[in-house]
Amino acid sequence: MLTNNTRAGVNMKKSTSGKCTGIKRPFKLEEIWRIRTRLELENNLMQLALLNLAIDSKLRSSDLLKTHVYDVSSQGIINARVQCIQQKTRTDVHYEITPRTQQSLSLWIHFASLEAKNFLFPSDRRKNQPISYSFYRSIIRSWAAKLGLNADYYGTHSMRRTKATLIYARTKNIRAVQILLGHSRLDNTIRYLGVELEDALRLSEQTDC
Repeated sequence: MLTNNTRAGVNMKKSTSGKCTGIKRPFKLEEIWRIRTRLELENNLMQLALLNLAIDSKLRSSDLLKTHVYDVSSQGIINARVQCIQQKTRTDVHYEITPRTQQSLSLWIHFASLEAKNFLFPSDRRKNQPISYSFYRSIIRSWAAKLGLNADYYGTHSMRRTKATLIYARTKNIRAVQILLGHSRLDNTIRYLGVELEDALRLSEQTDC
């Protein structure tokens, strides 16, 4: 038996076992700032750099975790824009690195003494390998839990969806979001963001009968 839980255009389902399935929720802007502030106070440079780059890049976890230092920097300077070939689709996607993210990446690279050939987020346990998907997922769940949110509703796709959702909310430019996410079909972006449901609910709320 499944029950539905809808928030901000996201259709989540919870089975009788308590496990949530479906598209993971994006973080709200104020939630991102709370996570960022906590990481800054804790001086957790790795997680801060991971948070900021995950939001800016909007990459799938498979692409984000395999990012090398040379992918985002040149001669010790963090690039303002980056081009990436997506592993899933083998198509190019471009993303920006904001000044805040550039700073956090620079601090992390310097602190961890990373070289250009190194993975940006190397594993402590596996030599010459990035952090694992499960570890990345556990970090995101811990961010949600520390905010008092249900961690089951958040995962790696939460990071991919967060900035895309904010961009759509501000601009309503679904085509721009499609390009930024690297989707080949517009209807994929529509389903991914849940924009039809969100817009329908907003129109209903604004209609007085």
